[in-house]
Amino acid sequence: MKLTIMGSGTSTGVPVIGCKCKVCQSADPRDHRYRVSAMLQTDGGAHILIDCSPDFREQMLQNHFDKLDAILITHEHYDHVGGLDDVRPFSFANEMNVYTQHNFAVNLKSRIPYCFVDKDKRYPGVPLLNLCDVEPHKPFDVADVSVMPFTVMHGKMPILGFRINDLAFITDMKTIADEDLQYVLGAKTLVVNVLRMQREHHSHQLLPEALAFVEKVKPEKAVFIHMTHEVGLHANVNDGLPANCEFAYDGMTIEC
Repeated sequence: MKLTIMGSGTSTGVPVIGCKCKVCQSADPRDHRYRVSAMLQTDGGAHILIDCSPDFREQMLQNHFDKLDAILITHEHYDHVGGLDDVRPFSFANEMNVYTQHNFAVNLKSRIPYCFVDKDKRYPGVPLLNLCDVEPHKPFDVADVSVMPFTVMHGKMPILGFRINDLAFITDMKTIADEDLQYVLGAKTLVVNVLRMQREHHSHQLLPEALAFVEKVKPEKAVFIHMTHEVGLHANVNDGLPANCEFAYDGMTIEC
């Protein structure tokens, strides 16, 4: 399998609108971060999107993807679902399956209700989305892979992480319970969030918390996503990480 990090930034993206810090003014493309989403290309040739950020259209064009088979959604916050309307080129002929937890699906219906009215009343051209309810700890099949959803805590909000073969994908986590950690252990590739270095946040991991989590999981490779400009310049901070860890950048590909 191959995973492409299409967006490695947090909800503001980087550069942040109006910010004049050295990161937001950097000419290094690794410091330009779209909101989080990733494309998994399976061994069987399927393209599975994990989260659909507001930057989805630009991400697809820049990464030259012209195929999409299914979407996995971790939670309903806008920076993870704001691009769903732009799925329409991939759903003209058939509905696009969108896999997420039931309560997240309910919120999506209220956010873009025009996509879910009766077919005879639906405005022509809107994306055809088929919301598929999933539950933590109950695996489901997408194309040629089995997906195991599990729960992580985004502050006080339970959201989904996904284990797919030797890949564990987690975003927006602050903590994880032992009963869910078991689904991450043994992953060879861990993708997990790091908001910033030190300044405390109530619902996102900082770098020390993420490094401690990596020590628990012991993956062959850990890739950090969902970063704000406070992480610093990629060229300065990446070399300071342990050998098996790396800050993601947009367009990064990972064999997993």
